[in-house]
Amino acid sequence: MTDSTTREDAAEAQAALTRNVEGHEVGAGVSIIRESTDVEGSGPRLHSHPYRETFVIQRGRALFTIGDEQREGRAGDVLAVPAGVPHKFAVLGPGRYEAVHIHENDRFVTEWLE
Repeated sequence: MTDSTTREDAAEAQAALTRNVEGHEVGAGVSIIRESTDVEGSGPRLHSHPYRETFVIQRGRALFTIGDEQREGRAGDVLAVPAGVPHKFAVLGPGRYEAVHIHENDRFVTEWLE
């Protein structure tokens, strides 16, 4: 970060690293989240979807809670969360977490549980 970069600028740049595309916008039956962050502990709070969500981890690692189980996901792993199963994750670091989250629906539908 340079001296001329404000905290708001840095936050905007970080937020810009997560990209969401709903399938209906592009004629697809799935929606995608492309996530990239180096903020340890970041990640969504507990939630569920009425469809399966698949995480394709490209870089880094995160601790996933899927139902009653916890699992560390690392670069190269593919984790699938069945429909209706509560889940969340937290970036472990060190370094950047990058993943593609595939929602098997043409729109995001999320029930926040915490």
